[in-house]
Amino acid sequence: MQVTNWGAINQCLTLLSESIDLVRLYPNAVDYRPTVVAVPTNDDGEPEDLLPRLYKLQAEYQRLIDLDAGNRVLGSAEHYFKIFSREEVEALKTSEIVEQPNSLSDWMIPVAHHVDLTQLKFPIIMVQEYGLNLFRLAASAELSLNKIKTCSVLTNSKVTDIKSLAETWKVDYQCDGEAHSSEFDFLINAAGFRSGLVDDMLGLERQRLVEFKAAYVTQWQGSSTVWPELIFFGERGTPNGMAQFTPYPDGHFQLHGMTESITLFENGLVESSATSAQPKLNDHFIDKIDKGWPCEEVIQRSQGAIAHLSRFIPEFANSATVSAKPLFGAQQIPGDDADLRAAGVSFSGEHYARCEIVKASSAPSVADEIIKQLINLGYVDIEQVGQRRFTIGRLLSEAEVNLYAQQLSESRHYPSALARCNIRASHTD
Repeated sequence: MQVTNWGAINQCLTLLSESIDLVRLYPNAVDYRPTVVAVPTNDDGEPEDLLPRLYKLQAEYQRLIDLDAGNRVLGSAEHYFKIFSREEVEALKTSEIVEQPNSLSDWMIPVAHHVDLTQLKFPIIMVQEYGLNLFRLAASAELSLNKIKTCSVLTNSKVTDIKSLAETWKVDYQCDGEAHSSEFDFLINAAGFRSGLVDDMLGLERQRLVEFKAAYVTQWQGSSTVWPELIFFGERGTPNGMAQFTPYPDGHFQLHGMTESITLFENGLVESSATSAQPKLNDHFIDKIDKGWPCEEVIQRSQGAIAHLSRFIPEFANSATVSAKPLFGAQQIPGDDADLRAAGVSFSGEHYARCEIVKASSAPSVADEIIKQLINLGYVDIEQVGQRRFTIGRLLSEAEVNLYAQQLSESRHYPSALARCNIRASHTD
């Protein structure tokens, strides 16, 4: 999962700030490795087109550090990114790959050894942008909630009906097969891609998109190299769509290919209608979400992803195998812009909020907006606005997060390596 996004600059700046907050809240959920961004020779873009955006991000990162030194979670702003010429990368071919990289140049050595540089325009850029590990993030959130006595989480539950009363909500739900009904002062719709079903229960209109996407879990047999993440730009939806190579321990790699035969799907992007706030995905997508994937499609798309990345890393095709089912799901996007990434919360009336997160890093900002509304209603003290105590993450040890994350990964039939730390925090200053 990318910490930031290469969309519109305003979204990038917002996501940078939100990402810093999330890293500070859940430091054990971070995969500490930089990201290489490269423009292929067959792409219409130029590497220099990225530089104005990077300089703005670098300046914003420095501004945030000046406001609060605790925001320095991506290393120094001075070393936020590094530009590598063709000659610099070629020179690294004679360097031995290191197990614990200590500089951006160290991180670039595997790229020099294994990537077909003739397929890339130069310069290529390395950004001190880390990843969020979905299993360690889930473990951090669940373990933190378990330590908060005022919070009650019901799992194996399904809301069946919601009714608006005078100033409360009556929620009917099934929990462990038994029917229940409770009243609540404030309702937050955080149902993910099924948020529209709650709006429909309440008779509320809402424009939104839902997109089904997938990434593929592979293993480079015999590889123990510590890699950065690699992003090779490309036009979405074409055979040359963006390719992404995300490293994990034990030679596992998560692959994206922004083509309709890999990460994207024909009819996988749908919108709400005049009669329903819930975009309707085709049944075969819902079957994947609720029941799982056909084995032959897992193999076909995973091998397609391997081939897509092998255009840039030829050795990968010879040694990579499918190591698990895809990482997949349906993503809600409020409004009608499929490229929107910095999205948060919307309200209908005073007592109902929709949590419409596209990127996980937006969660703290969403919480801020909901807290402001709770203050307006007199439920919360005004002193709570914008508070960032960052204490939740410090309640947990790295060992307990890693252990539970691996249990979560294995319980969902993924390799435990996807939940492990590759290396410890190593800011390259």
